[in-house]
Amino acid sequence: PHRPWPIRNIAPERARRGARIAMAPAKAPCGGCFSGPCSVLRRWKRQSLGPHAWDTSPRGTAFSKEPARPAPSPHMACWASPVPYTPLAYGTWQREVSEESDVKFDLDVLEGAAAHNPEAGPQGVSNPKSTPASRRRHLREIDLAVRRLDRAPPQGTADFRSEQLLASPGTLPKVPTPVERETAQRELIARVLRELPAGAGPSAERIAKVPRRLLTLRGNDGQQLRREMLRGAVVVFFTAGYEGKRFIFERAHSLGVRIVLIESHDTWAKTLLDEGIIAKFLPVDMSQSSEDVFRDAFALIRQLGEDGVTGAADGITTFVELSVPLAARLTEALGLPGMRPASVDAARDKHRTRAALEAAGLPTPKNALIRQASDIVDAGRYVGFPAVLKPVSGAASLGVKKVDSLQELEACYREVMDELSSLVISSGALVKGDGSGSGVHAADVVDLTVLLEKYLDGREVDIDIVMSGGEWRYAAVSDNGPTQEPYFNETWGLCPSVLPIDEQRSLKELAVSCVRALGFSSGVFHVECKYTSTGPQLIEVNARMGGGPIRECNRLVWGVDLVEEAIFCALGVPARPVASKKPKTCIGYNFVNAKRSGKLRSTATFEKIAALPCVLTCDPLVAVGDRVTGVEDGMPTWVCQLVTQADTPEKALDLVLRLESELDVELD
Repeated sequence: PHRPWPIRNIAPERARRGARIAMAPAKAPCGGCFSGPCSVLRRWKRQSLGPHAWDTSPRGTAFSKEPARPAPSPHMACWASPVPYTPLAYGTWQREVSEESDVKFDLDVLEGAAAHNPEAGPQGVSNPKSTPASRRRHLREIDLAVRRLDRAPPQGTADFRSEQLLASPGTLPKVPTPVERETAQRELIARVLRELPAGAGPSAERIAKVPRRLLTLRGNDGQQLRREMLRGAVVVFFTAGYEGKRFIFERAHSLGVRIVLIESHDTWAKTLLDEGIIAKFLPVDMSQSSEDVFRDAFALIRQLGEDGVTGAADGITTFVELSVPLAARLTEALGLPGMRPASVDAARDKHRTRAALEAAGLPTPKNALIRQASDIVDAGRYVGFPAVLKPVSGAASLGVKKVDSLQELEACYREVMDELSSLVISSGALVKGDGSGSGVHAADVVDLTVLLEKYLDGREVDIDIVMSGGEWRYAAVSDNGPTQEPYFNETWGLCPSVLPIDEQRSLKELAVSCVRALGFSSGVFHVECKYTSTGPQLIEVNARMGGGPIRECNRLVWGVDLVEEAIFCALGVPARPVASKKPKTCIGYNFVNAKRSGKLRSTATFEKIAALPCVLTCDPLVAVGDRVTGVEDGMPTWVCQLVTQADTPEKALDLVLRLESELDVELD
């Protein structure tokens, strides 16, 4: 509703007697063209029917001729909307316009009413000595006059100024209905697509030929148009990650993207070329330094199109955490859409993330850097206990541990240093070395500086965010179960969240604010937060799509495919995800931690559970013969990823926890 502005309406006869100026509310500072006549009607009705004639609150209901508005029903949903609310976000949300609701008004009505009112003063102001019965009679006369004028045939044709002053919008074309508007938009989109040049060409040229208002259109029509912009585009994927990320390449291929993959020569993804999923494979020696890998990748991308297979690169993307900084530098060096390298570096460095949050006035726990053993005592005294020790640059909770005292901090620091030194980089991920000599030793390339920060209590959540044009376009909250302390290994997850809606909203606001504080304006982000006893707090910002079942959770629950949204951002196409107004289903998942140590004897138990109708997947994360670590012997090994589906979040969670407890992993 508009805020009432005080506009002076001075009754001339009272002004001459020096009476106090009467104040009347209006909807605009200027009062509008009809502020004077409308104030007359207000004064007549107020004097006739009492001081509460215009009051629609419960206090004034007894005096009002109109029924009071019903109180709004309480919001019963247990989830926050994953998209920003805009009244015109979807065509079906626009209010229908009824032909019977058009208001016709003429100043002659008021003038005629005043002329026939013998008890009216100048300008139609009622004489204060008139009786209540006469004032009510005058109101009825005005109502009858308005109705007669509304039914009267038009007397000639009014000019533009008269129409817009007295009867706007007059004879202007009627506003199209939502159905008519959607039909016109579809026809315009079809015409734009027909006029685009045939065949494959630079994606930027195709995008530039499409009106931006169509590219930013919400709804299925707009999303289909954005998908058409991907058809024939050349996108470089820097590194493939582990084999479980195969679905990313399959989805990009189904959208018509011509994929160029840069990876090491021994990657599993090399077979995608033979299958026709990727258009070109460019091997790079990943055992080189980062500088050499960047130089080689840059040269290979610059040469694209010389052989006539693909054409020049339209965009660069990656879904691998360790590859995000290099991919950001490639996009900047080649002048392609992408994230700022400085923002990516700040997000990957947890200490710099905390500094950016503090500078932006966002909540930040106490923290201190430990670069060497001599820093331990000062850091422990400053931060206090309990605290969390974590690498400044890392992923998947590797090297993260909770400490409760200074003595425990000293022991854990040595343990974390040993653990980080034993890690290797395999398929773009940090994993524990198996002694086979495969992979690159992380100690040679990973910063072993650690961060000590205050332990955060409360529930942990994930917020998956899509940013475009500096604004968030999608943000969905899902719950995380208690981590396996002291190592903070992930356990179960639930989508959508069952937290109170006000907590979900505050977590979304913090997550989006953190992404902005780091300097990001476009991209897909996986943000981890906690709702603590003091409010929401950030754990970390990942400048890429979340791993594991994150893509499936958002796709099945809200209908949003983060893979295609990430490709939109990589090509500079505006992202406007089409999210369901309420969850389509509910997903529970579990990263099953090994309960004891040993060698995996068989995967039969995983296959048995995967065959159940309520289970979407039960994928083993270890192979037969691999050695797994139980929680009592160190950081536990994930043995499988279990994903279930149900019609309520509570059922989905109960189901996944029950199946996890019944899972009998066969170990020697």
